[in-house]
Formats: sequence, C-alpha cells, structure tokens
Amino acid sequence: MDAFHARYPFLREARAAVEEAGVDLEAVVRSEDAVVDRARQRVERALTDREIGPPARSTRIELLSYPVARVIASLVDASIVRQRYTEAEAAAARERFEEDFADEDEISSVGTPTLDRQTLLSEFDLDSVVRQTADGFEMTVSAYLMYSASLRPSKWRLSTRVLDEGWVQISEAELETLLEQAVEDRVEEGLPLSVPDTIATVLDEPVAEIESTLEELDLTREIDTVVPELFPPCMQHLLDRVQQGEHLAHHSRFAITSFLANIGLSTDEIVDIYRTNPGFGEEMTRYQTDHIRGDTSPTEYTAPSCATMKAYGDCVNPDDLCDAISHPLSYYEVKLDDEAADHTDWRNRETEESANAEEAAED
Repeated sequence: MDAFHARYPFLREARAAVEEAGVDLEAVVRSEDAVVDRARQRVERALTDREIGPPARSTRIELLSYPVARVIASLVDASIVRQRYTEAEAAAARERFEEDFADEDEISSVGTPTLDRQTLLSEFDLDSVVRQTADGFEMTVSAYLMYSASLRPSKWRLSTRVLDEGWVQISEAELETLLEQAVEDRVEEGLPLSVPDTIATVLDEPVAEIESTLEELDLTREIDTVVPELFPPCMQHLLDRVQQGEHLAHHSRFAITSFLANIGLSTDEIVDIYRTNPGFGEEMTRYQTDHIRGDTSPTEYTAPSCATMKAYGDCVNPDDLCDAISHPLSYYEVKLDDEAADHTDWRNRETEESANAEEAAED
C-alpha cells in the first residue's frame, strides 16, 4: 500500500495491494477508529457537499477508508446516499487525474507517482477504443454510448456528434468527463454490498450519523419559494454583497449561486441578480449557473454545508437556529415551515407592487 493507491483506491492495483497486505475488514472496523471516521466522512461529505473531504494524512487510513465507506453507504437504506457517494468519489478522482495529466514529470511536486492518461484508459479497457487526433480524441461508438448514456445534457446525444467510420469525435475535456463516468461506474459496482451482521453491528454509530444527516437535509423535498428575509444569515450576507456590487471569491459565488438554484430560481433570474457586480459578464455567469444547476454538467450541485461555509469564512452572524442545523437549506426549510405564510415570494412582489400602484392611481 502506498500513496498512489490511496489517491486512486478504485484501481485494480490498489485493490490487489490491500489483498496482498492481508487486511481483514472486520478487524479494521473493530479496531481502527480513524479508518471508520474517515470512511464516515467520505460518505457524509458526499451527501452535504458532493465531495469526499480532505484526505487523511496516513496512507493506510485513506486507502482503507474507501472500502469501509462503500460498506457504510450500503448499510444506509437510501439510494440517494449511494448515488451522491459514487458521484463524489468520481469527482475527486477526476480532480486528481486532471492534475496528474497536466504534470509533465513522472513524480508530482509532493513526491507521489502520477497517473497518466494511457494507464487510466487501460484500467477501463479503453486503450483500444480511444485514440488521439490532431483536434482532440475519438472514441468508438459502442464505448461512447456506454459511458455517455447517463449524462444528461443534450450535447451527449449521438445525433449531435460528428461520426467518422464508427468513431465519435470528442474533446479532451469530454474524454475526461467520460473517464469520470467510468470511475463512477467502478465505485458503484456491487452496491449495495451484502454486509455480514458482524460488520454491520460495529458500524451502527457511523450509519446512524449518516441517516441523521440525511434526515436533516430532507433531500426528497423540492423547494420552490424565494423569500430572502428567511434566508440563513450566511446567504443573506452573500446576497447583500452581490446586490451591493461587491466582487465575491469563487467559493462565496458558488455558495450563493448553488443556494439560489436549489430553492428554485431560474438561470435568468440568477443572472439578473449578478448584473450589478463589477466585471459582470453575462455569458460566463450564465455558463457557471447552468453548470451548477446541472444543465450543462452531469451533476446538479447542492449548496455547501455549514461546516464548509465555516471553513471558507462564509459563515457570518449565526443565530440560535444555526446552532441546531448543519446545512443552509435545512435552515431555510425550517424558516419556510414557520413563517412562509407571512411573506410573499420574491418573484411575485413586483406584480403585487404594480397592482397596488394601479389601485392607488385609480383612487
């Protein structure tokens, strides 16, 4: 087991390394609390932030937390947990292999062996069905259909692609998206696992924590009400900064944009909010918003959790309710349940104001 295996735990090579080390999974979950805690974090952060969180300092902990995380995701009786977990693992893998592909040296700056594109293609038996061209890459139709089938944007439809004697033209970024999908399929393979009772019992506590987080997020509920006065303090603060024309850091911009998208604002409505910002570019703002909404990406992003907002310094003016919740959307849902009847949806106010003005003029 080494750092490369911990960085890419889904590789066959990594699995073989664990097997060769004679690791007993039941013994690990019983005696290695750090592994279990990192595994829980992988799943929980996938739920709340669509990421697996920062890697553990220990190579052993980081590598072994991957199979334990798959077990925990299997024990939670909710498919959304496994869906978000596999997506988050694949997203982390993509971020890492994009960094590695960009490295020209065989060893990265931190001393970890890098993963080259050809090795990753070989891992998924794609080396013979993908070839580089002067303008990008080509993939055989059968392989393209296999990995693009679950990608939502219409641009992935075969009818929109350029075909040449059974080969589909794709860009470098599109190839990386398809490789990300291959990783996701690998992580998802076999889930939910059949977990022996002797292991399931030991993992009762982390599973209960994930279930509690899932209940707080209430991911089955669709929010389509926009009342800024009821936003959590952090989102009110970011919205105020946008409307005052301040330039937001990338993490702050992502937070408020994803939050607004999650509660039902359209891309056009979000773009209009940003028009007061310095350096406003409609095309870029629209592109970023559509990406966050999942219209031009395979993932519909959720606003960051409270823990992430705190980590980036975006948690401001917390109130008593903030102490009782772990996600800005949960805060907003509570406020809507308690006070929505006393407020008008932001999108209806202009209509009401116009109607009131007309009535006043008639009087």
